[in-house]
Amino acid sequence: MSSFDVPLFIRGELIEENWREFGLRRDGGDGFRAPDPHQYLQQLPLSNPMALRDLQEIPFEEILDLLEALGQALKFEHNPHIQQAFEAAMVAANYPASMLQGSYTTLPEVFSREQVRELAETRVGINYLDGWVSETLADGREVNIRAFGARSVHIPAGNGGLVSAVTIIRNAITRSDAIIKAPSNDPLTALAIARTLADIAPNHPLTRHLSVGYWKGGDTHLEQQLYRPENIEKIIAWGGFASVRHVTRYIQPGLELIALDPKRSATIIGPEAFDSEETMIEVAKRTACDIGIANQEACASARVVYVLCGTDLTGLEKVNALGEQVYRELVALPPYLSTPPLQVSRELLEQVEVTRLDDTFFRVIGGEQQEGAVIVSQFDEPVDYSPLLSGRVANLVPVDDIEKVTAAVTAYTQTVGIYPESLKQELRDRLPLYGAQRLTSLGYACNVAIATPQDAIEPVRRMCKWIFEERCDPEVVAPLWRS
Repeated sequence: MSSFDVPLFIRGELIEENWREFGLRRDGGDGFRAPDPHQYLQQLPLSNPMALRDLQEIPFEEILDLLEALGQALKFEHNPHIQQAFEAAMVAANYPASMLQGSYTTLPEVFSREQVRELAETRVGINYLDGWVSETLADGREVNIRAFGARSVHIPAGNGGLVSAVTIIRNAITRSDAIIKAPSNDPLTALAIARTLADIAPNHPLTRHLSVGYWKGGDTHLEQQLYRPENIEKIIAWGGFASVRHVTRYIQPGLELIALDPKRSATIIGPEAFDSEETMIEVAKRTACDIGIANQEACASARVVYVLCGTDLTGLEKVNALGEQVYRELVALPPYLSTPPLQVSRELLEQVEVTRLDDTFFRVIGGEQQEGAVIVSQFDEPVDYSPLLSGRVANLVPVDDIEKVTAAVTAYTQTVGIYPESLKQELRDRLPLYGAQRLTSLGYACNVAIATPQDAIEPVRRMCKWIFEERCDPEVVAPLWRS
């Protein structure tokens, strides 16, 4: 039995027919209905690349105006599309209502004029988006450069409405044509934003270059026909290893993959955390925030926390006291930020209970009611099941020196939360060499600005096609036909 319907939105047109049943990604919920994507495969890609010209001619200020109006129209209390997306997420996602509603009520802020302008200017350059920018190179040639939009498919993650909002904003400022594949655990948010855009600007080029629909990932019959250079130039994929690797089979000259695949994150706390009782409590609050926000579902969430306190008896006393305080702060987080998780990995729970019996090498604080737990290592190694840590279960690891921490940073490390700031300054030229992609203040791991690089790349810049036209004067630029 279907819990809800997920219509198909193609360039301003809403399609509610030819329904097919799809199952939800997680257990415990019914499926949903969506139009059979195979019936509309020929309508999804842009039929003629020249159709993008209308979008290229729009001044950036007009795009700002429309996105700002869209943000205001997304206010939760007045928007039935957003309310429906919230209700669907209640069934499909692994978040409680208190946290989900917060992600929808903050959507208007993401579309604020200041944030969108900052994103466009810092990550691309508005002058390159609005027209040709002239430069004279060292050899004398005159070059004009412009960032053009592209025909793209977006495969966003389903861990919150912000991802869908950022996807639509990035598409708008780059003046691209987007086909958004809705995730099964957030099937209506991108659609709700698209429908709202169509409500306020039904014939605008931004509306005519936006499509949102659902198909099951790995549907090779559909994807083999859609993911072709004559239809699509770029695929922007947020996803796990399996899904990203699946997309790579379609990559060829003329079709680029921009992969925003999930990473693991780390936390480093310096000895200054124990300078005073007040400082230790402050550090515990920040650490609990990095662990608990979004119930530890985000790539940036803290899981393994390295504490530079030493592994002697004094050091262990410090890290155990910190672990107790982190647990108290974790369970005290407000429900709009974090709650006892709705679902926890059974394998993780079994591992934690086994660890609880081993008080020689580990201490387990909390976790009896599946409310979250802090595991404190009694030597300088994390638990061997650290990749499973989730559902507000974190591991504090005491270490004697920073070399132990840098050895744990790899190419899969996304965010590193660090305390104090002086330690971050010390490490910022070292950790990126090991693979770290973002260094931030402790407590801000999941507090992310949209106008920054992501996963060590510039995704918005890469979404553009960088075209240059050059003029070579033979009197200035040495011609090859003259000796």
